[in-house]
Order: sequence, then C-alpha cells, then structure tokens
Amino acid sequence: MVSMRINGLDVQVEEGWTVLEAARFYGLRIPTLCYNDGLSPYGACRLCLVEIGEEPRAQLVSSCTYPVSEGLNVRTHSERVLKARKMMMELLLAVCPTSRTIQDLAAELNVQRVRFEPRYDDCILCGLCVRMCAEQMDGRAIGFVDRGNKRRITTPFDIRSDVCRLCGGCIYICPACQLRCHGPEPPGVVCGACLKFEPTCLDHYDDYQCWMGSVAECGGCVREKPGEKVTPETEKAEK
Repeated sequence: MVSMRINGLDVQVEEGWTVLEAARFYGLRIPTLCYNDGLSPYGACRLCLVEIGEEPRAQLVSSCTYPVSEGLNVRTHSERVLKARKMMMELLLAVCPTSRTIQDLAAELNVQRVRFEPRYDDCILCGLCVRMCAEQMDGRAIGFVDRGNKRRITTPFDIRSDVCRLCGGCIYICPACQLRCHGPEPPGVVCGACLKFEPTCLDHYDDYQCWMGSVAECGGCVREKPGEKVTPETEKAEK
C-alpha cells in the first residue's frame, strides 16, 4: 500500500494505481474525456488535471497517467486546477462545439463562453478510436499521422484498411460523433442548457469544499467571510 494525501486527507491506495484511480476510489469526481476504463490511459484532453506537490513548486499533471507514490500530495479541485480545466474545455468547445458529450462536460464545469474562434472540426484527437481499434477490437486499422496542427487520424495511406472489420467500435466510443440537442447547426458555441451553479466556496477557500456529493454544490453552505466565524447569535439572526 502507498500512503499519500488527497485534498488534505491522509489515505492509503494500491501501489501501481494512478492518481485518477485513487481519487475515484475515495469518491472524488474528476472529469475526463479521453479516458476509458477499458483502454490504456493517454492524457490527451487534460481535463483530469490535478495539482501535486507543495507551493511554490506545485505543478499540474494529468491524473489518468500520473502514478501514485509515497508521500504524494494531491489537490483535485483547487482554484488553479478548476481554471485550467475550464481553459481546456474552452479549447475543446472551439474545436468541436457540436459534440453533446463536450457540451455536457462544459455545463458541468460551468463554462459559459469561449474565447477562441470555433473551427467545427469532427475530431478532437482524443485517441479513443485508435485505442479502441487496437486494444479492444484487435484491428489496428487506424492511427495518428503527421504532427502539430496537421495531426489527424486515418487509415494507412488514406485508403480503406484490409484489417478493418467494420465493427463500428470507433464510432461508438467517439465523443465528437454525438450531436448535441440543438442539431448539426447550433446557434452558438456554448449550449449551456444544462448549466450547473458555480461553487461559491471558491470565493472563500482555495479548494472546492463538497467532496462527497452534490449537497450544497452551489456553495450555499458558505455563510461566513474568511477569518470570521458563524456564532449561534448570527445563525439565529439569519434564520
């Protein structure tokens, strides 16, 4: 067993686990897009970013690929982490705003605007289809080609693959192939129809406070200002 700290709590996890697996074991919700339990971790979408280490040398890493280690200190919902996740969500929305999966994740992270010009591509390069074809279907009919902004997924030599069995596994797992409720021609980049409340506890603390469920996710439980205590007299006055 490995002893580590997650959000200020001392925990023990199995050796060989990733930070994402450790967090999920203790009921902590970390958003993911390119991760799938049946496939190898890839770390492409960066939505599962967490903060490790101590200030001022703390750094952001992808929790789905980072292994646990003895004495590791992890913060899964710090203000820095949430800002980074929102930025990555904006980039993903700009690439493929027609995806229902991406729009749902954007609503979950309370992303209400996109500061980048939308491209309306049909691929976010998450690699799910490539790993599904190779690891689950044993086909290896598709893969990545080129680099940088020319990077794309295709068959060898851009011709129909002889090993493709037309199983449809790549289409099934692709998050960009799922149209949002507004259809293929949405009025804007951000849907926001399923938008959740922004946790106001971040205004009072440096971390998200409701770890184990949806109770008071809107931050309504925060009634005191930093440095102040809620006394019985003030609590009675509020009622």
